[in-house]
Amino acid sequence: MPTHTRIRMFNTKDTYPNQALDNDLCQAVRAGNTVYVRGQVGTDFDGNLVGLGDPQAQTEQAMKNLKQLLEEAGSDLSHIVKTTTYIIDPRYREPVYKEVGKWLKGVFPISTGLVVSALGQPQWLMEIDVIAVIPDDWPAQ
Repeated sequence: MPTHTRIRMFNTKDTYPNQALDNDLCQAVRAGNTVYVRGQVGTDFDGNLVGLGDPQAQTEQAMKNLKQLLEEAGSDLSHIVKTTTYIIDPRYREPVYKEVGKWLKGVFPISTGLVVSALGQPQWLMEIDVIAVIPDDWPAQ
């Protein structure tokens, strides 16, 4: 039996055609009852940017992605235990955190937030990655 499951595997040469990269990655990994989700941005799973110049809209798309990936892994947003949020401008903190807060109301994860000089693509204003659990009594997926 495998010790982990990789969800939505991809190669960076397909997702970053403007960069000379060739790395095999995935969007999420389920290892036992823990789910690790790769940083999500304002790009949907078809590669379309949502909310050019709008940190709130990009955060909303990132949270939609997180929800979908956690469900594919057998968990959901209510089981997030840790978030790490990256923003490229401290003025984006309010719109980003307000949007995340809408999606995680009542969840109470631990949270780290960082202001960074840039993200992987110049149009990305924010990124969020999470760790979630799958409770032992959670319905099997």
